[in-house]
Amino acid sequence: MTAERSRTPLQTRVLLVCLATGFTTLLDSAVLTVAAPALRDGLGASTAQLQWILAGYSLTFGIALVPAGRLGDRYGRAWFLVTGLVLFALTSVVSASAQDADVLVVARLVQGIGAGMANPQVIGLLQDHFAGPARARALGAYASTGAFAAVIAPLVGGLVLAVAGPTGWRVSLVLTLPFALAAAALCVRFVPRTGRRPGGAPGLDPVGLVLLTVTAIGLLVPFVLPGSSTARAPWVGVAVVGAAALFGWERRHARAGRSPVLSPELLRAPGFALGCLVATCTFGSALGFSAILMIYLQEGAGLTPFEAGLVTTPGALASVVAANLSWRLVRRFGRAGVSGAIAAKVPVAVAMFVAVLLLPDRFVVVSLVVGQVLTGVTGGLSMSTNQALTLDRAPAGQHGVAAGMLQVSQRVSATVCIAGMTGAFVGGVATRGYDAALAGAIAATALLAVAATACSVLDDVLARRRRAAPSPAEAPATEASFQPA
Repeated sequence: MTAERSRTPLQTRVLLVCLATGFTTLLDSAVLTVAAPALRDGLGASTAQLQWILAGYSLTFGIALVPAGRLGDRYGRAWFLVTGLVLFALTSVVSASAQDADVLVVARLVQGIGAGMANPQVIGLLQDHFAGPARARALGAYASTGAFAAVIAPLVGGLVLAVAGPTGWRVSLVLTLPFALAAAALCVRFVPRTGRRPGGAPGLDPVGLVLLTVTAIGLLVPFVLPGSSTARAPWVGVAVVGAAALFGWERRHARAGRSPVLSPELLRAPGFALGCLVATCTFGSALGFSAILMIYLQEGAGLTPFEAGLVTTPGALASVVAANLSWRLVRRFGRAGVSGAIAAKVPVAVAMFVAVLLLPDRFVVVSLVVGQVLTGVTGGLSMSTNQALTLDRAPAGQHGVAAGMLQVSQRVSATVCIAGMTGAFVGGVATRGYDAALAGAIAATALLAVAATACSVLDDVLARRRRAAPSPAEAPATEASFQPA
Protein backbone atom coordinates (compact mmCIF):
# COMPACT_ATOMS: atom_id res chain seq x y z
CA MET A 1 0.00 0.00 0.00
CA THR A 2 2.84 2.41 0.86
CA ALA A 3 4.62 1.75 -2.40
CA GLU A 4 1.41 2.27 -4.32
CA ARG A 5 0.81 5.62 -2.66
CA SER A 6 4.39 6.91 -3.05
CA ARG A 7 5.30 9.25 -5.88
CA THR A 8 8.63 9.89 -7.55
CA PRO A 9 10.07 13.44 -7.42
CA LEU A 10 9.25 13.86 -11.12
CA GLN A 11 5.64 12.80 -10.55
CA THR A 12 5.35 15.27 -7.69
CA ARG A 13 6.69 18.14 -9.82
CA VAL A 14 4.44 17.26 -12.76
CA LEU A 15 1.40 17.07 -10.49
CA LEU A 16 2.26 20.48 -9.00
CA VAL A 17 2.36 22.08 -12.44
CA CYS A 18 -0.91 20.39 -13.46
CA LEU A 19 -2.70 21.52 -10.31
CA ALA A 20 -1.44 25.09 -10.71
CA THR A 21 -2.66 25.20 -14.31
CA GLY A 22 -6.05 23.75 -13.45
CA PHE A 23 -6.47 26.16 -10.56
CA THR A 24 -5.71 29.13 -12.82
CA THR A 25 -8.18 28.34 -15.60
CA LEU A 26 -10.97 27.18 -13.28
CA LEU A 27 -10.57 30.18 -10.97
CA ASP A 28 -11.09 32.48 -13.95
CA SER A 29 -14.38 30.84 -14.95
CA ALA A 30 -15.75 30.87 -11.40
CA VAL A 31 -14.81 34.52 -10.81
CA LEU A 32 -16.48 35.63 -14.04
CA THR A 33 -19.69 33.88 -12.98
CA VAL A 34 -19.81 35.98 -9.80
CA ALA A 35 -18.97 39.19 -11.65
CA ALA A 36 -21.51 38.66 -14.47
CA PRO A 37 -24.29 40.94 -13.12
CA ALA A 38 -21.85 43.80 -12.36
CA LEU A 39 -20.11 43.29 -15.68
CA ARG A 40 -23.40 43.48 -17.57
CA ASP A 41 -24.32 46.73 -15.82
CA GLY A 42 -20.85 48.24 -16.18
CA LEU A 43 -20.61 47.69 -19.92
CA GLY A 44 -24.31 47.95 -20.69
CA ALA A 45 -24.13 44.48 -22.27
CA SER A 46 -27.19 42.99 -23.89
CA THR A 47 -28.40 39.49 -23.04
CA ALA A 48 -26.80 38.13 -26.21
CA GLN A 49 -23.48 39.82 -25.41
CA LEU A 50 -23.56 38.43 -21.87
CA GLN A 51 -24.20 34.96 -23.29
CA TRP A 52 -21.22 35.31 -25.62
CA ILE A 53 -19.01 36.58 -22.77
CA LEU A 54 -19.93 33.62 -20.59
CA ALA A 55 -20.14 30.91 -23.28
CA GLY A 56 -17.67 32.08 -25.94
CA TYR A 57 -14.73 31.13 -23.72
CA SER A 58 -15.92 27.52 -23.64
CA LEU A 59 -16.47 27.56 -27.41
CA THR A 60 -12.88 28.42 -28.36
CA PHE A 61 -11.58 26.39 -25.43
CA GLY A 62 -13.19 23.31 -26.96
CA ILE A 63 -12.08 24.08 -30.52
CA ALA A 64 -8.42 24.41 -29.46
CA LEU A 65 -8.35 21.24 -27.34
CA VAL A 66 -8.00 18.50 -29.95
CA PRO A 67 -5.25 20.02 -32.14
CA ALA A 68 -3.39 21.14 -29.01
CA GLY A 69 -3.63 17.64 -27.57
CA ARG A 70 -2.35 16.12 -30.80
CA LEU A 71 0.59 18.51 -30.96
CA GLY A 72 1.41 17.73 -27.35
CA ASP A 73 1.31 14.00 -28.10
CA ARG A 74 3.81 14.34 -30.93
CA TYR A 75 6.10 17.23 -29.95
CA GLY A 76 6.00 17.22 -26.14
CA ARG A 77 3.70 19.11 -23.83
CA ALA A 78 5.80 21.65 -21.94
CA TRP A 79 6.01 24.52 -24.44
CA PHE A 80 2.39 24.19 -25.53
CA LEU A 81 1.42 24.43 -21.88
CA VAL A 82 3.58 27.52 -21.36
CA THR A 83 2.36 29.22 -24.54
CA GLY A 84 -1.28 28.62 -23.61
CA LEU A 85 -0.77 30.03 -20.12
CA VAL A 86 0.98 33.16 -21.40
CA LEU A 87 -1.78 33.80 -23.96
CA PHE A 88 -4.35 33.25 -21.22
CA ALA A 89 -2.57 35.78 -18.98
CA LEU A 90 -2.23 38.48 -21.66
CA THR A 91 -5.87 38.29 -22.70
CA SER A 92 -6.97 38.59 -19.07
CA VAL A 93 -5.42 42.06 -19.13
CA VAL A 94 -7.32 42.92 -22.32
CA SER A 95 -10.56 41.64 -20.75
CA ALA A 96 -10.08 43.72 -17.62
CA SER A 97 -9.41 46.92 -19.61
CA ALA A 98 -12.25 46.50 -22.15
CA GLN A 99 -14.43 49.58 -22.66
CA ASP A 100 -16.96 47.84 -24.88
CA ALA A 101 -18.84 44.56 -24.50
CA ASP A 102 -17.82 43.39 -27.97
CA VAL A 103 -14.13 43.87 -27.09
CA LEU A 104 -14.64 41.71 -24.02
CA VAL A 105 -16.37 39.07 -26.14
CA VAL A 106 -13.35 38.89 -28.47
CA ALA A 107 -10.89 38.86 -25.56
CA ARG A 108 -12.73 35.97 -23.93
CA LEU A 109 -12.73 34.05 -27.22
CA VAL A 110 -8.94 34.42 -27.47
CA GLN A 111 -8.50 33.60 -23.80
CA GLY A 112 -10.41 30.38 -24.41
CA ILE A 113 -7.83 29.44 -27.05
CA GLY A 114 -5.06 29.88 -24.48
CA ALA A 115 -6.89 27.71 -21.96
CA GLY A 116 -7.62 25.17 -24.70
CA MET A 117 -3.92 24.93 -25.54
CA ALA A 118 -2.92 24.37 -21.90
CA ASN A 119 -5.54 21.98 -20.53
CA PRO A 120 -5.06 18.91 -22.77
CA GLN A 121 -1.39 19.03 -21.81
CA VAL A 122 -2.45 18.79 -18.16
CA ILE A 123 -4.57 15.68 -18.67
CA GLY A 124 -1.96 14.24 -21.03
CA LEU A 125 0.82 14.74 -18.45
CA LEU A 126 -1.26 12.97 -15.82
CA GLN A 127 -1.86 10.14 -18.29
CA ASP A 128 1.84 9.94 -19.17
CA HIS A 129 3.21 9.94 -15.61
CA PHE A 130 0.53 8.09 -13.62
CA ALA A 131 -1.25 4.76 -14.08
CA GLY A 132 -3.98 2.71 -12.40
CA PRO A 133 -5.16 3.86 -8.95
CA ALA A 134 -2.38 6.50 -8.90
CA ARG A 135 -3.92 8.08 -12.01
CA ALA A 136 -7.37 8.09 -10.41
CA ARG A 137 -5.90 9.80 -7.33
CA ALA A 138 -4.05 12.34 -9.48
CA LEU A 139 -7.23 13.14 -11.40
CA GLY A 140 -9.03 13.34 -8.06
CA ALA A 141 -6.47 15.90 -6.88
CA TYR A 142 -6.99 17.83 -10.12
CA ALA A 143 -10.76 17.79 -9.58
CA SER A 144 -10.36 18.86 -5.95
CA THR A 145 -8.15 21.75 -7.09
CA GLY A 146 -10.94 22.87 -9.37
CA ALA A 147 -13.39 22.54 -6.51
CA PHE A 148 -11.06 24.59 -4.29
CA ALA A 149 -10.99 27.29 -6.97
CA ALA A 150 -14.77 27.15 -6.96
CA VAL A 151 -14.70 27.62 -3.17
CA ILE A 152 -12.55 30.73 -3.06
CA ALA A 153 -13.58 32.37 -6.34
CA PRO A 154 -17.08 33.46 -5.27
CA LEU A 155 -15.77 34.72 -1.95
CA VAL A 156 -12.76 36.53 -3.39
CA GLY A 157 -14.73 37.81 -6.37
CA GLY A 158 -17.54 38.99 -4.10
CA LEU A 159 -15.09 40.69 -1.76
CA VAL A 160 -13.36 42.45 -4.67
CA LEU A 161 -16.71 43.66 -6.00
CA ALA A 162 -17.68 44.90 -2.54
CA VAL A 163 -14.41 46.77 -1.99
CA ALA A 164 -13.80 48.12 -5.50
CA GLY A 165 -17.41 49.06 -6.20
CA PRO A 166 -18.73 49.42 -9.76
CA THR A 167 -15.31 48.72 -11.34
CA GLY A 168 -14.68 45.64 -9.22
CA TRP A 169 -15.56 43.34 -12.10
CA ARG A 170 -12.44 44.59 -13.93
CA VAL A 171 -10.23 43.57 -11.02
CA SER A 172 -12.00 40.19 -10.92
CA LEU A 173 -11.10 39.51 -14.54
CA VAL A 174 -7.39 40.07 -13.93
CA LEU A 175 -7.16 38.05 -10.69
CA THR A 176 -5.81 35.05 -12.59
CA LEU A 177 -2.85 36.93 -14.11
CA PRO A 178 -0.27 36.15 -11.38
CA PHE A 179 -1.42 32.53 -11.13
CA ALA A 180 -1.09 31.99 -14.90
CA LEU A 181 2.41 33.46 -14.97
CA ALA A 182 3.45 31.43 -11.91
CA ALA A 183 2.12 28.21 -13.47
CA ALA A 184 4.05 28.95 -16.69
CA ALA A 185 7.25 29.52 -14.69
CA LEU A 186 6.76 26.25 -12.79
CA CYS A 187 6.29 24.42 -16.08
CA VAL A 188 9.52 25.85 -17.52
CA ARG A 189 11.37 24.87 -14.37
CA PHE A 190 9.96 21.41 -13.61
CA VAL A 191 8.39 19.69 -16.64
CA PRO A 192 10.80 17.81 -18.94
CA ARG A 193 10.84 19.22 -22.47
CA THR A 194 10.79 16.15 -24.66
CA GLY A 195 11.57 16.43 -28.31
CA ARG A 196 9.51 15.35 -31.27
CA ARG A 197 8.10 11.87 -30.79
CA PRO A 198 8.24 9.18 -33.48
CA GLY A 199 5.49 8.96 -36.03
CA GLY A 200 5.98 11.80 -38.46
CA ALA A 201 4.12 15.09 -38.73
CA PRO A 202 1.03 15.34 -36.54
CA GLY A 203 -1.37 16.46 -39.26
CA LEU A 204 -3.72 19.06 -37.85
CA ASP A 205 -6.60 18.24 -40.21
CA PRO A 206 -7.67 21.84 -40.98
CA VAL A 207 -10.83 20.70 -42.79
CA GLY A 208 -11.94 18.71 -39.76
CA LEU A 209 -11.14 21.65 -37.49
CA VAL A 210 -13.24 24.01 -39.63
CA LEU A 211 -16.16 21.56 -39.66
CA LEU A 212 -15.92 21.15 -35.89
CA THR A 213 -16.02 24.95 -35.51
CA VAL A 214 -19.04 25.26 -37.82
CA THR A 215 -20.88 22.55 -35.88
CA ALA A 216 -20.16 24.19 -32.53
CA ILE A 217 -21.24 27.62 -33.76
CA GLY A 218 -24.40 26.10 -35.22
CA LEU A 219 -25.19 24.70 -31.79
CA LEU A 220 -24.45 27.96 -29.97
CA VAL A 221 -26.04 30.64 -32.16
CA PRO A 222 -29.69 29.50 -31.75
CA PHE A 223 -29.38 30.20 -28.02
CA VAL A 224 -28.04 33.74 -28.43
CA LEU A 225 -30.06 34.81 -31.47
CA PRO A 226 -33.10 36.96 -30.67
CA GLY A 227 -36.35 36.47 -32.51
CA SER A 228 -38.65 33.60 -33.34
CA SER A 229 -37.81 29.93 -33.76
CA THR A 230 -38.02 30.46 -37.52
CA ALA A 231 -34.88 32.62 -37.36
CA ARG A 232 -33.06 29.95 -35.35
CA ALA A 233 -34.00 26.97 -37.52
CA PRO A 234 -31.31 27.56 -40.21
CA TRP A 235 -28.60 27.44 -37.54
CA VAL A 236 -29.89 24.10 -36.29
CA GLY A 237 -29.56 22.91 -39.87
CA VAL A 238 -25.99 24.24 -39.95
CA ALA A 239 -25.17 22.18 -36.84
CA VAL A 240 -26.72 19.00 -38.28
CA VAL A 241 -25.08 19.34 -41.69
CA GLY A 242 -21.76 20.33 -40.09
CA ALA A 243 -21.80 17.28 -37.79
CA ALA A 244 -22.65 14.91 -40.66
CA ALA A 245 -19.91 16.41 -42.84
CA LEU A 246 -17.45 16.26 -39.94
CA PHE A 247 -17.92 12.56 -39.26
CA GLY A 248 -17.92 11.74 -42.95
CA TRP A 249 -14.70 13.67 -43.51
CA GLU A 250 -13.01 12.12 -40.48
CA ARG A 251 -13.74 8.60 -41.74
CA ARG A 252 -12.26 9.47 -45.11
CA HIS A 253 -9.30 11.25 -43.54
CA ALA A 254 -8.52 8.26 -41.30
CA ARG A 255 -8.82 5.77 -44.19
CA ALA A 256 -6.20 7.78 -46.06
CA GLY A 257 -3.78 7.17 -43.18
CA ARG A 258 -3.89 10.76 -41.90
CA SER A 259 -4.57 12.11 -38.39
CA PRO A 260 -8.18 13.33 -37.96
CA VAL A 261 -9.38 15.83 -35.37
CA LEU A 262 -11.82 13.26 -33.95
CA SER A 263 -10.02 9.93 -33.95
CA PRO A 264 -12.32 7.10 -35.17
CA GLU A 265 -10.04 4.70 -33.30
CA LEU A 266 -10.91 6.43 -30.03
CA LEU A 267 -14.61 6.57 -30.85
CA ARG A 268 -14.52 2.83 -31.51
CA ALA A 269 -12.76 2.10 -28.19
CA PRO A 270 -15.30 0.35 -25.91
CA GLY A 271 -16.63 2.75 -23.32
CA PHE A 272 -14.80 5.86 -24.50
CA ALA A 273 -17.73 7.39 -26.40
CA LEU A 274 -20.18 6.61 -23.58
CA GLY A 275 -17.79 8.11 -21.04
CA CYS A 276 -17.60 11.27 -23.15
CA LEU A 277 -21.41 11.45 -23.22
CA VAL A 278 -21.50 11.17 -19.42
CA ALA A 279 -19.00 14.01 -19.13
CA THR A 280 -20.93 16.07 -21.67
CA CYS A 281 -24.18 15.91 -19.71
CA THR A 282 -22.71 16.49 -16.25
CA PHE A 283 -20.13 19.18 -17.02
CA GLY A 284 -22.35 21.39 -19.14
CA SER A 285 -25.26 21.33 -16.72
CA ALA A 286 -22.99 22.17 -13.76
CA LEU A 287 -21.47 25.25 -15.44
CA GLY A 288 -24.76 26.43 -16.89
CA PHE A 289 -26.58 26.19 -13.58
CA SER A 290 -23.73 27.92 -11.71
CA ALA A 291 -23.97 30.89 -14.06
CA ILE A 292 -27.68 31.46 -13.56
CA LEU A 293 -27.58 30.67 -9.84
CA MET A 294 -25.25 33.62 -9.27
CA ILE A 295 -27.58 35.90 -11.24
CA TYR A 296 -30.57 34.61 -9.28
CA LEU A 297 -28.93 35.05 -5.89
CA GLN A 298 -27.86 38.64 -6.62
CA GLU A 299 -30.81 39.91 -8.63
CA GLY A 300 -33.66 37.63 -7.56
CA ALA A 301 -32.82 37.03 -3.90
CA GLY A 302 -31.20 40.45 -3.39
CA LEU A 303 -27.89 39.16 -1.99
CA THR A 304 -24.57 40.95 -2.37
CA PRO A 305 -21.89 39.20 -4.49
CA PHE A 306 -20.07 38.18 -1.30
CA GLU A 307 -23.26 36.78 0.25
CA ALA A 308 -23.99 34.91 -2.98
CA GLY A 309 -20.51 33.42 -2.75
CA LEU A 310 -21.25 32.27 0.80
CA VAL A 311 -24.32 30.40 -0.47
CA THR A 312 -22.27 28.35 -2.93
CA THR A 313 -19.25 27.81 -0.66
CA PRO A 314 -20.58 24.80 1.36
CA GLY A 315 -21.36 22.94 -1.85
CA ALA A 316 -17.91 23.65 -3.27
CA LEU A 317 -16.29 22.46 -0.02
CA ALA A 318 -18.36 19.27 -0.15
CA SER A 319 -17.15 18.73 -3.72
CA VAL A 320 -13.51 19.10 -2.61
CA VAL A 321 -13.91 16.44 0.07
CA ALA A 322 -15.80 14.09 -2.24
CA ALA A 323 -13.26 14.50 -5.05
CA ASN A 324 -10.45 13.50 -2.70
CA LEU A 325 -12.36 10.33 -1.80
CA SER A 326 -13.60 9.57 -5.30
CA TRP A 327 -10.75 7.22 -6.20
CA ARG A 328 -11.95 4.89 -3.43
CA LEU A 329 -15.36 4.76 -5.10
CA VAL A 330 -14.03 3.74 -8.50
CA ARG A 331 -11.56 1.32 -6.95
CA ARG A 332 -14.29 -0.54 -5.08
CA PHE A 333 -17.32 -0.25 -7.35
CA GLY A 334 -15.92 0.72 -10.75
CA ARG A 335 -18.35 2.24 -13.24
CA ALA A 336 -21.34 1.21 -11.08
CA GLY A 337 -20.18 3.63 -8.39
CA VAL A 338 -20.04 6.47 -10.89
CA SER A 339 -23.53 5.60 -12.11
CA GLY A 340 -24.88 5.69 -8.57
CA ALA A 341 -23.28 9.04 -7.79
CA ILE A 342 -24.72 10.62 -10.93
CA ALA A 343 -28.16 9.09 -10.36
CA ALA A 344 -28.25 10.67 -6.90
CA LYS A 345 -28.37 14.09 -8.58
CA VAL A 346 -31.90 13.44 -9.83
CA PRO A 347 -33.77 13.31 -6.48
CA VAL A 348 -31.68 16.26 -5.26
CA ALA A 349 -32.77 18.29 -8.30
CA VAL A 350 -36.42 17.28 -7.80
CA ALA A 351 -36.29 18.40 -4.16
CA MET A 352 -34.73 21.75 -5.16
CA PHE A 353 -37.38 22.22 -7.84
CA VAL A 354 -40.19 21.74 -5.31
CA ALA A 355 -38.49 23.95 -2.71
CA VAL A 356 -38.00 26.88 -5.11
CA LEU A 357 -41.63 26.80 -6.24
CA LEU A 358 -43.39 26.03 -2.95
CA LEU A 359 -41.32 27.25 -0.01
CA PRO A 360 -41.61 30.82 1.33
CA ASP A 361 -38.94 33.15 -0.02
CA ARG A 362 -36.99 33.21 3.26
CA PHE A 363 -36.43 29.44 3.04
CA VAL A 364 -35.51 29.24 -0.64
CA VAL A 365 -31.90 30.32 -0.16
CA VAL A 366 -31.48 27.78 2.67
CA SER A 367 -32.82 25.04 0.42
CA LEU A 368 -30.39 26.08 -2.30
CA VAL A 369 -27.47 25.80 0.15
CA VAL A 370 -28.52 22.27 1.09
CA GLY A 371 -29.08 21.35 -2.55
CA GLN A 372 -25.66 22.68 -3.55
CA VAL A 373 -23.98 20.61 -0.80
CA LEU A 374 -25.64 17.41 -1.99
CA THR A 375 -24.93 18.21 -5.63
CA GLY A 376 -21.32 18.99 -4.73
CA VAL A 377 -20.92 15.56 -3.17
CA THR A 378 -22.35 13.74 -6.19
CA GLY A 379 -20.30 15.85 -8.61
CA GLY A 380 -17.08 15.40 -6.65
CA LEU A 381 -17.55 11.63 -6.55
CA SER A 382 -18.41 11.24 -10.23
CA MET A 383 -16.44 13.77 -12.28
CA SER A 384 -12.82 12.66 -11.83
CA THR A 385 -13.77 8.97 -11.61
CA ASN A 386 -15.62 9.18 -14.93
CA GLN A 387 -12.58 10.90 -16.45
CA ALA A 388 -10.26 8.17 -15.18
CA LEU A 389 -12.47 5.34 -16.46
CA THR A 390 -12.97 7.04 -19.83
CA LEU A 391 -9.31 7.86 -20.41
CA ASP A 392 -8.28 4.34 -19.43
CA ARG A 393 -10.03 3.20 -22.63
CA ALA A 394 -7.67 5.28 -24.81
CA PRO A 395 -5.08 3.30 -26.81
CA ALA A 396 -1.42 3.89 -25.95
CA GLY A 397 0.08 6.93 -27.66
CA GLN A 398 -3.23 8.81 -27.88
CA HIS A 399 -3.48 10.15 -24.35
CA GLY A 400 -3.32 13.80 -25.37
CA VAL A 401 -5.85 13.35 -28.17
CA ALA A 402 -8.15 11.36 -25.87
CA ALA A 403 -7.93 14.11 -23.25
CA GLY A 404 -8.71 16.67 -25.94
CA MET A 405 -11.72 14.76 -27.23
CA LEU A 406 -13.05 14.26 -23.71
CA GLN A 407 -12.66 17.93 -22.86
CA VAL A 408 -14.03 19.15 -26.19
CA SER A 409 -17.22 17.20 -25.49
CA GLN A 410 -17.40 18.92 -22.12
CA ARG A 411 -16.70 22.37 -23.53
CA VAL A 412 -19.20 22.14 -26.38
CA SER A 413 -21.77 21.09 -23.78
CA ALA A 414 -20.72 23.98 -21.53
CA THR A 415 -21.05 26.40 -24.44
CA VAL A 416 -24.58 25.27 -25.22
CA CYS A 417 -25.71 24.92 -21.59
CA ILE A 418 -24.32 28.28 -20.44
CA ALA A 419 -25.81 30.13 -23.40
CA GLY A 420 -29.07 28.19 -23.36
CA MET A 421 -29.67 28.31 -19.61
CA THR A 422 -28.69 31.98 -19.35
CA GLY A 423 -30.97 32.98 -22.22
CA ALA A 424 -33.86 30.87 -20.95
CA PHE A 425 -33.42 32.23 -17.43
CA VAL A 426 -33.34 35.88 -18.49
CA GLY A 427 -36.37 35.34 -20.75
CA GLY A 428 -38.17 33.39 -18.03
CA VAL A 429 -37.61 36.16 -15.49
CA ALA A 430 -39.32 38.64 -17.80
CA THR A 431 -42.41 36.45 -18.26
CA ARG A 432 -42.71 34.22 -15.16
CA GLY A 433 -40.48 35.70 -12.45
CA TYR A 434 -37.20 34.65 -10.85
CA ASP A 435 -38.41 31.56 -8.97
CA ALA A 436 -40.13 29.99 -11.95
CA ALA A 437 -37.13 30.74 -14.17
CA LEU A 438 -34.76 29.10 -11.69
CA ALA A 439 -37.07 26.07 -11.39
CA GLY A 440 -36.89 25.64 -15.16
CA ALA A 441 -33.09 25.53 -15.00
CA ILE A 442 -33.22 22.97 -12.19
CA ALA A 443 -35.52 20.80 -14.30
CA ALA A 444 -33.01 20.96 -17.16
CA THR A 445 -30.20 19.76 -14.86
CA ALA A 446 -32.38 16.85 -13.70
CA LEU A 447 -33.00 15.75 -17.30
CA LEU A 448 -29.29 15.92 -18.10
CA ALA A 449 -28.53 13.87 -14.97
CA VAL A 450 -30.98 11.20 -16.15
CA ALA A 451 -29.26 11.10 -19.56
CA ALA A 452 -25.80 10.86 -17.95
CA THR A 453 -26.96 8.05 -15.66
CA ALA A 454 -28.36 6.11 -18.61
CA CYS A 455 -25.07 6.40 -20.53
CA SER A 456 -23.04 5.35 -17.48
CA VAL A 457 -25.25 2.34 -16.75
CA LEU A 458 -25.12 1.28 -20.40
CA ASP A 459 -21.32 1.48 -20.35
CA ASP A 460 -21.24 -0.72 -17.22
CA VAL A 461 -23.61 -3.28 -18.74
CA LEU A 462 -21.64 -3.50 -21.99
CA ALA A 463 -18.35 -3.79 -20.11
CA ARG A 464 -19.69 -6.67 -18.03
CA ARG A 465 -20.84 -8.44 -21.19
CA ARG A 466 -17.42 -8.00 -22.78
CA ARG A 467 -15.72 -9.48 -19.73
CA ALA A 468 -18.19 -12.39 -19.56
CA ALA A 469 -18.03 -13.27 -23.25
CA PRO A 470 -14.74 -12.07 -24.81
CA SER A 471 -14.64 -12.13 -28.57
CA PRO A 472 -11.54 -12.39 -30.76
CA ALA A 473 -13.00 -9.69 -32.99
CA GLU A 474 -13.30 -7.31 -30.07
CA ALA A 475 -9.65 -6.39 -29.57
CA PRO A 476 -8.98 -4.98 -33.05
CA ALA A 477 -11.91 -2.56 -32.59
CA THR A 478 -9.93 -0.71 -29.92
CA GLU A 479 -6.38 -1.24 -31.19
CA ALA A 480 -6.47 -1.35 -34.97
CA SER A 481 -6.80 1.65 -37.16
CA PHE A 482 -10.22 2.52 -38.50
CA GLN A 483 -11.29 0.46 -41.48
CA PRO A 484 -14.30 0.76 -43.79
CA ALA A 485 -17.38 -1.15 -42.68
